[in-house]
Amino acid sequence: MYDKMGARRNGRRLADHSDSGSESQPLLSSDASHASRRSFGGICMFPDSETSDFETTVTTEVPSGEKKDLQSNVNRRPPFYHGNTYEKFRNGLPDEMNSMTYNRFQYYSKLRAYAPEDESALVVPDHVIPTSVFVPYVPGRDQESPKQSSFVTIFAVWNTIMGSSLLTMPWGIERAGLWTGILIVILMGALCLYTAYQLLEVQKCHGFNSPDGEVADLSRELLGRPAEVVAKSFSLIVLLGATIVYWILMSNFIYHSVDYLYDAVNGVVATSSDPNSTYPAVLCMQHPDLYNITMSMKHPEEAIAFHQIWDLEKTVPIFLIIIIAPLINIKSATFFTKFNSLGTLSIMYLLIFVFVKASKWGINVQLSDSESPSYVPPFSSSFPALSGMLALSLFIHNIIISIMRNNKHQENNGRDLSVAYVLVIVTYVTIGVVFYICFPLKKSCIEDNLLNNFENWDLMTAVARLFLFFQLVTVYPLITYMLRAQIFTALVENEYPGFFHVLCLNTLIITVCVFFAIFLPKIGAIIRFTGALSGLIYIFTLPSLLHLACLRKHGKLTLASTIFHLLIPVIGGVNLLSQFFVSDH
Repeated sequence: MYDKMGARRNGRRLADHSDSGSESQPLLSSDASHASRRSFGGICMFPDSETSDFETTVTTEVPSGEKKDLQSNVNRRPPFYHGNTYEKFRNGLPDEMNSMTYNRFQYYSKLRAYAPEDESALVVPDHVIPTSVFVPYVPGRDQESPKQSSFVTIFAVWNTIMGSSLLTMPWGIERAGLWTGILIVILMGALCLYTAYQLLEVQKCHGFNSPDGEVADLSRELLGRPAEVVAKSFSLIVLLGATIVYWILMSNFIYHSVDYLYDAVNGVVATSSDPNSTYPAVLCMQHPDLYNITMSMKHPEEAIAFHQIWDLEKTVPIFLIIIIAPLINIKSATFFTKFNSLGTLSIMYLLIFVFVKASKWGINVQLSDSESPSYVPPFSSSFPALSGMLALSLFIHNIIISIMRNNKHQENNGRDLSVAYVLVIVTYVTIGVVFYICFPLKKSCIEDNLLNNFENWDLMTAVARLFLFFQLVTVYPLITYMLRAQIFTALVENEYPGFFHVLCLNTLIITVCVFFAIFLPKIGAIIRFTGALSGLIYIFTLPSLLHLACLRKHGKLTLASTIFHLLIPVIGGVNLLSQFFVSDH
């Protein structure tokens, strides 16, 4: 889910080249920083140029009245050139010089020709997030290259789509039934792949080569201003839903982590009420009569007092403000992008976690005896819960153009996107099905956060919670930055209008998150409603309408294509409506 929202800005290539380390791939999406491009007065960074912002051939002609001494621009030393490299360039480009160096200098010279004399336009604001946030560090990859290989592109899409939905996937399979769940994951994956590919085709068909060729921009050009407003509004819904889910998860993880440390320090020992229990670390919150534990402790009065203060649904979401509030009010969010590889590590750990637990449990499946605790129904009428959740779990549509634009081999975009989605589907099915069929208690005991099915004192679970907490702490400031940047850009055309404005907005966001964490801490319900609502627009409706508009523009629209693509939004509408008729348990 994180892995699904962002902001792509003009001028970011220059920022990436002058920044450090891995921050070299411009991959953030469209809406979060329009203000930075407005300083150049147009949609493109170089509105009067005969070449696109991403071409390596610089045009020496400048519009009348704005001509500058290009030779003086060449003599101005770019901030990313020093010493011998720059002198070699001035004396003539030698054969051994890297072509990337020359391309960078062309890009700088082109930018410099339109910049003010004080070079203020070349200064990247502190609050701008480097666009490499969606590309995890890959050992051996050329971090300086403005383009990425198919492998890195596939990996970036897979890593961006993956998110907290991994924790809810076994619950989704339980809601849909085994065979129905697998089928829905495959069908929803195929549909999301098709609509994401539609956006790439529309972008190519319409000729958007500038960094602004995103869904909102395409909607404005092909469908009108109202469509752009709708696209940006539902992008905000996705971001807000993500902040709520992350707050609930962070509250859960820090609660159980502190509880684990408290029990360890105070010598609390957990024992099963059933001496023959085979799975002492597994919980069933929905059917506590199936499995009970007793806690022995040295000072029970102190423990009672401690848990009155440290309560998961009453006090911990409020205590969390002490940690998160200072982080999201920092003007610069660049620091947190250094930890984007934690997302990949968390996915790997969850895969290992599920397989280790499953190997201990074995397969617990009964297909015929409905009275058995291991009974697995092939179909369940509550399957829309899974389809709604998948609409967010497979969501990448608002940033897919940015990611695929940086693929070195544009002709392979369709193939690479397909491979990435296949990997996503395989990962979801693997975690969901393996946990579901091996879970040793009644299948209805599976929680919408699979870690809630384990005791605090289970070591692997404690490590998972602590690790995921630190990962979300680094992701949450990025999500709130993207949310506030889109809101302030739309309202006042300034990503950072001032500390007081940011503080007020962040206070409102945190208040909403705390409210949900206290009164509705159900991430399954939040994900499925957010996914169904935003998916109706971004997955089912906008890609289809944009595709039809592009076909009509080029005189290729047919009746069959119109009927087929108008049925896709109907599917999205049914998916949203059905969420009101299913329960979470």
